[in-house]
Amino acid sequence: MEQKNENNKPRVERLVDMVEYQRDAVVSRALIDKPSGTLTLFAFDEGQGLSEHTAPYDAMVYILNGEALITISGEEYRLSAGDSIIMPANIPHALYAIQKYKMLLSMIRS
Repeated sequence: MEQKNENNKPRVERLVDMVEYQRDAVVSRALIDKPSGTLTLFAFDEGQGLSEHTAPYDAMVYILNGEALITISGEEYRLSAGDSIIMPANIPHALYAIQKYKMLLSMIRS
């Protein structure tokens, strides 16, 4: 993914290397945060998660490495590196790290 540095010049980086794991934590790093949508990287330590919640917009999860359990409207989905899933707007969902994993969350607001 191309990122811009302080000189506003693009640079190539590996998504998986742009966020680090922290023990017993969920770490996030916003890559893009605009009125039209967001791109956010997450690193979940094993056993960590986000409890059930809803969002007013559709969101897509793309797993970079590791293994996640994503529950959407009570149905469980097991995802690993290379898998993706769309979490529909206003539908309850939760995320849990079966093993530590990193993901890219894309949310479109319009």
